[in-house]
Amino acid sequence: MKATLDLTILLPVYNEKDNLRPLLREIQAALSPLNKTYEVLFVDDGSQDGSLETLKKLEEVTPQVRVIALNGNFGQSSAFGAGFREAKGLAIVTLDSDGQNDPGDIPKLVTALEKENADAVCGYRMNRQDTQLKKITSRFANWVRNSISQDSIKDTGCSLKIFRHDALEKFFYFKGMHRFFPTLVRISGGKVVEVPVNHRQRFKGESKYSTRNRLVHPFLDLLAVRWMKDKWLRYEIKKVQNK
Repeated sequence: MKATLDLTILLPVYNEKDNLRPLLREIQAALSPLNKTYEVLFVDDGSQDGSLETLKKLEEVTPQVRVIALNGNFGQSSAFGAGFREAKGLAIVTLDSDGQNDPGDIPKLVTALEKENADAVCGYRMNRQDTQLKKITSRFANWVRNSISQDSIKDTGCSLKIFRHDALEKFFYFKGMHRFFPTLVRISGGKVVEVPVNHRQRFKGESKYSTRNRLVHPFLDLLAVRWMKDKWLRYEIKKVQNK
């Protein structure tokens, strides 16, 4: 999709019906002072609670809202991938639709992207509003990812990030990729910076993730990312002979 706007705010949605309206209001309030053109792109990942119907109503009355509906539940990586391909923004902000990411931090990400001339800016959560078990497993998973991928991201699990549109075109998409976005940007030669962001209790509903799918399933994906990092072609053309 050709970029025609300044920003795309991209949110994957899976059974978050009661969170969508208040979250949209917060996003609009956060973006109002920026004086940038934007869209709010919701990707419904096979919701069964009426989320899609709510999104369609929001799309009808809000010019900035666009909705993509996947024909089943394919997971967060598929939702992000579909959104990246359809996004019209020169920069793409990602966040969860449960309300735990604070839209008020979006201007901070935009400023950092521009000021640091970065390809991606990743938030790391301060004062996390999660259970102690979730915090411990998240820290352990983050340590394992960084150790094996040879990276140094403070909080890979934080969905609040911003990417330049062209940076996302340099790596291929795969199941589980959402856990490794910063590493994938760096593998392809991009610059990644990190900024602290707020973290909140989810508005309503329940988390879709368990300890098992935070620790077990991502491990093979991590090995694939490490393999990819080792095999990535890195070269520069010193001189081109004109004919």
